[in-house]
Amino acid sequence: MAGILITKEYGYVLATAAGSALYLMYLGFQVGKYRRAAGIPYPYAYAERADAEKDPKKNLFNCAQRVHQNNLEIFPVYNTFLLISGVKYPVYASYAGIVFLLGRIVYSSGYLTGQPNKRLRGGFYGLGLLALLGMTGSTLYELVLQ
Repeated sequence: MAGILITKEYGYVLATAAGSALYLMYLGFQVGKYRRAAGIPYPYAYAERADAEKDPKKNLFNCAQRVHQNNLEIFPVYNTFLLISGVKYPVYASYAGIVFLLGRIVYSSGYLTGQPNKRLRGGFYGLGLLALLGMTGSTLYELVLQ
């Protein structure tokens, strides 16, 4: 039976992935905080548009809910690229993951102002994701075709 050798440096990749998971949990707690402040009962995922346009607390809840959902949508792609690219490039993959994560933090912070256009300040997360994509391609090429 063949085994997989995990280098010590791969620990950086795992730490980056764990930090990312903690950040997602933080965003989930933020949604709960904004939900209570806005008085939005379960199971409603969002406040109605008309209500959110009149009530800043409901608008903030919608923004918190949306940014959490947006992060949940992108994180499976990010984590896949992070974990694969880390096999060949553990340190660089971790750096790229940190760039991605910092970008998402800035992105989310902008969204949580209640003015969604401010999320664009965190758009640099794409640089981290692009780097991970390139390293993933290189890693898979080496593993599969060589």
